[in-house]
Amino acid sequence: MTTLLLSFLVLFNLACNNQEVSDIEDENNEGFAVVENVTVSGEEGNYTFSVALKSPDKGCGQYANWWEVISDDGKTLIYRRILGHSHVGEQPFTRSGGAVSIDATQEVIIRGHMYPTGYGDGKIAMKGSVTNGFQLFEIPGGFATDLENIAPQPSGCAF
Repeated sequence: MTTLLLSFLVLFNLACNNQEVSDIEDENNEGFAVVENVTVSGEEGNYTFSVALKSPDKGCGQYANWWEVISDDGKTLIYRRILGHSHVGEQPFTRSGGAVSIDATQEVIIRGHMYPTGYGDGKIAMKGSVTNGFQLFEIPGGFATDLENIAPQPSGCAF
């Protein structure tokens, strides 16, 4: 009986701690788009990226309006996938885009953008390469925010 009770307490504690981590993650990313997963297909110089975003969409007044691939130094916008509508009832959601013209070993950052809050300091993105895969990456404060106004830009929100 003692072993059963101890096992229950350990599992209960783990469940509570996981919930706390999840709550903290949600709290830290409130109002911003979070990149949860990245997969890549195609060939060098012509890749298609499939990006899973989790965002607190509420309609056209607050929605993830793009995801983008940028150089790891934050100086170059390589590709931007415009999202034409909110995804209120579809979270997280995955959208593909390309052609992304990079080398297989080139390190890049994939991040999401919210209208009207922007990128968000310290929010979750992915960093890596096609060869080595992508890992979670915390965006440094003020990182590459000057890319926000570069074309292409959304032309509006359908719904």
